Amino acid sequence: MSTDDVSRRAFMRTAGGTVAAAGVGASATGSAAAQEQPAWPSAVEDANVGSYQDARGQDEVTINVGAGDGLAFDPTKVWIEPGTTVTWEWTGQGGNHNVETVEGPAEFESEIVGEEGHTFSVEFTEDHAGITHYQCQPHAQIGMHGGIAVGSDVETSGGEGGGGEAAGVVFVPDAAKALGVATFFAMVATLAFAFAFLKYGTVSPSE
Repeated sequence: MSTDDVSRRAFMRTAGGTVAAAGVGASATGSAAAQEQPAWPSAVEDANVGSYQDARGQDEVTINVGAGDGLAFDPTKVWIEPGTTVTWEWTGQGGNHNVETVEGPAEFESEIVGEEGHTFSVEFTEDHAGITHYQCQPHAQIGMHGGIAVGSDVETSGGEGGGGEAAGVVFVPDAAKALGVATFFAMVATLAFAFAFLKYGTVSPSE
């Protein structure tokens, strides 16, 4: 076996390892970025701020009323389990607000106030299982909506109940997308170098 053959085989082992590692890294990043969410009503999905919190396993959750520019709920979308108490707390920004059910299994309605520190609480039970869409009545027309999903069997964006690994939609942050693209080009470049090496071999210093 010639020295060139040994060099080529060593290079291919290294290139193969690089490609495999890049693929594993991209896969791990994609898995970490994957996040199952309930199938929110369109008004909730398009609501101001649009933040999401998976609070299953927590006994209490606080939602800011008058977040962002003062016209949003934050977190906007919350997934909880029965027995969890949700407390809305006013920031004092954006004028007078309230929280009231638009549709869904949980019926609630607070008074319209603007005082910072004001709170309104609801304990969600098994009777509230599903997705409840709520709003701030004075600012509903400009996107101040929110959603509470209760239980593990809510409908997800994939059209199935929650709790299964295959259910739901995958949300990939921009950073993860960028990493995936960079990984793809790195793999292509590595394979191109490997092909060139196999076709033309090494070039001695004297050439």
